[in-house]
Amino acid sequence: MQTQSSRWLGHGLYLVIMALLVSGVYFAGQKINYSWHWERLWPYIINTESQDIVAITDGTAVVNKAGRLSIEPDYGDDSQMVNAYDTLVARDGDLIFQGDTIARIDGWRFGPIAEGLWVTIKISFVSLIFAVLLGVMFGLMRVAQGQVWRNLAVTYVEVIRGTPLLVQIFIVYFFIGTVFDLDRFTSGVAALSIFTGAYVAEIVRAGIQSVPAGQMEAARSLGMNYVQAMVYVIMPQAIKRTLPPLAGQFINLIKDSSLVSVISITDLTKAGREVVSGSFAPFEVWFTVAVLYLVVTGGLSLLIQCLEKRLSVSD
Repeated sequence: MQTQSSRWLGHGLYLVIMALLVSGVYFAGQKINYSWHWERLWPYIINTESQDIVAITDGTAVVNKAGRLSIEPDYGDDSQMVNAYDTLVARDGDLIFQGDTIARIDGWRFGPIAEGLWVTIKISFVSLIFAVLLGVMFGLMRVAQGQVWRNLAVTYVEVIRGTPLLVQIFIVYFFIGTVFDLDRFTSGVAALSIFTGAYVAEIVRAGIQSVPAGQMEAARSLGMNYVQAMVYVIMPQAIKRTLPPLAGQFINLIKDSSLVSVISITDLTKAGREVVSGSFAPFEVWFTVAVLYLVVTGGLSLLIQCLEKRLSVSD
């Protein structure tokens, strides 16, 4: 049994090892003579600079008594209305050319890295829901009594697990997306859901088969039909046993979502690539992207651990 002193010794050794790793990264940066510029990164996370409102056409600026700005085009097109601004740059009667700054909006807004993080969370969350639905459905089909359901589930699992996710994303976007007129986001969600659903199906099947057969027999002997026995007896036990592997699969889903950048979805990884080209701070950007992925996956892992402890109370 672990004593209090050995536990503190273990924590101390852990801190020493982590300090050595951080020192190794620092000295590696010194060895390659790299100049760190963390200050360049902040505008790409939270931008506090004023946002310019530019003219979309050539015309004349008109400011009415209420202070509302509009650009009247020279060639009879629709007027450009500017209803909200903080600083007025153009004056009434000024000649405006396309691209000129006509007003500014003060305040902060999210930069491309924060927006990419939101896209990653959104696409992962939506994909996770559909992956669970697919996984439970095909997991139940894998243990169903009908042979046709088993064959269909085996075909789905083997085909999806046997092909790379990157190839599946291309097939879903360029073939299925063209047939059903799917946008990029929907195609990305579909590819991630189908891919993860195959692994979730196997986890669900393993969880159901880990429940002793006597549980089903006892439930049937009490007068329950097959569906009632699965819902009230088998699945509650199977869910508790599948939570740890499901947590690992959900974390993989979040990391795999970085591949949707190949179909021009600006997730966290693609936003990082774009920021590197503008900030010339590659190490700072990629370390930040890694930390943000770690925060998201760590939060999900913590949430599932809490759920696991809550369910274990009922045992």
